[in-house]
Amino acid sequence: MNHEDLRHWSKHAADWAADYHASLRDRPVRPDIAPGDFAKALPDLAPEAAEPMQTIWDDFIRLVPGAMTHWQHPRFFAYFPANAAPASMLAEQLANAMAAQAMLWQTSPAATEMEVVVLRWLAAALGLPHTRGVIHDSATTATLSAVLTMRERALGWEGLSKGLSGAPRLRLYASDQTHSSVDKAARLAGIGQENLVKIVTDASGAMRADALRAAIAADRAAGMLPIGVVACAGGTSVGAFDRIGEVVAVARAEGLMSHVDAAWAGSAMICTEYRALWAGAEAADSVVMNPHKWLGAQFDCSLQFLADPGPQIRTLGLRPAYLETPGQEEITNFNEWTVPLGRRFRALKLWFLLRAYGLEGLRARIRNHVTWAQEAAASLAALPGVETVTPPSLSLFSFALTSGDAATEALLGRINADGRIYLTQTRHAGRYAIRVQVGQFDCTAEDVAMIATVVSELLP
Repeated sequence: MNHEDLRHWSKHAADWAADYHASLRDRPVRPDIAPGDFAKALPDLAPEAAEPMQTIWDDFIRLVPGAMTHWQHPRFFAYFPANAAPASMLAEQLANAMAAQAMLWQTSPAATEMEVVVLRWLAAALGLPHTRGVIHDSATTATLSAVLTMRERALGWEGLSKGLSGAPRLRLYASDQTHSSVDKAARLAGIGQENLVKIVTDASGAMRADALRAAIAADRAAGMLPIGVVACAGGTSVGAFDRIGEVVAVARAEGLMSHVDAAWAGSAMICTEYRALWAGAEAADSVVMNPHKWLGAQFDCSLQFLADPGPQIRTLGLRPAYLETPGQEEITNFNEWTVPLGRRFRALKLWFLLRAYGLEGLRARIRNHVTWAQEAAASLAALPGVETVTPPSLSLFSFALTSGDAATEALLGRINADGRIYLTQTRHAGRYAIRVQVGQFDCTAEDVAMIATVVSELLP
């Protein structure tokens, strides 16, 4: 295959993509296959000789779409979405064609400088004073970067050179509603799962500031070294929010760094009426939000806003001679702000997205999703034997059957086997619940109303 072949097949792929998206409502959201079924359809060994592109294409059509969970399906209400707006898809095609490795300014000047600009655009749109930041692949990497920085700052920048042997026992604090990426960061940063202190939450799911303060004091009295606090803004399970301002104030008073995980809910903060939910985020050292969840920039695209990038660059930066830019000492090289050296041109899809839909267009979608989720929750609660477990937090809520966990779990199995919608489960206050999250880029009010229709038809 050469570049002239690419011209032909790219047009063919674009036509297929348009038809695929147009047909999604007619497809089940999840495939009806068992583990291993797809792999059995593939050869055991790679081909020795080149195969015609038509053969490869035909095999793709025959094998792949029917074995995929369709994340762009307008009735995907399961995990937080991984949206892909058409403008973002177009930008990704261009980024893929240039295939740049944007690790340094000199390897991709436009990619680096566009990243600076779109981060500044979005900080302003979110009401954050953080004018500097970096695009990671996912919030897991952003949170790991923040936790590594907390560790190094607490250790006086000696962990990178001397290791953790002989260091005090480090302690990291978060609520019991935070995402597992915080647990992973504690593990990978050498802090250890046992030293991630999960602070109790109140009835609303918010971390108790008094309990946080007491835990820090107790750990210091025991000779341990607190390093930082992770606040939750829109937890994955039921959408819980810490009172960010109180948490950040405790961290600051204790001389600790603060990181706000707003991976999902952060996108909603382009709407001023929702910003009370994360009041205080503007005072945090670090904030992460994922445009690939709710703004339409397809995976991967996670933004970390930093009050002061210096500590993170000091932690993650490494500049051997072969990565220097001659004559440029204080230039932005974003590989020094994150874990990987290699970097994709992720800013391009944000630039296309923000211009093609405008902030008002994106706000309208988010507001619709929140309204439709509230309507769906009310419709479900009106069904016999169905009750709300957690009310809508933005566009996320959960429900269960009054007849108990086993019946609720069985209902979820029937819902997902039916294929018209896709939902997932969670546990809240020890109870099995069905989780509903509205946020797919192209869903409509009718799509969301389908949730109550399907549930009503499948009730025991």
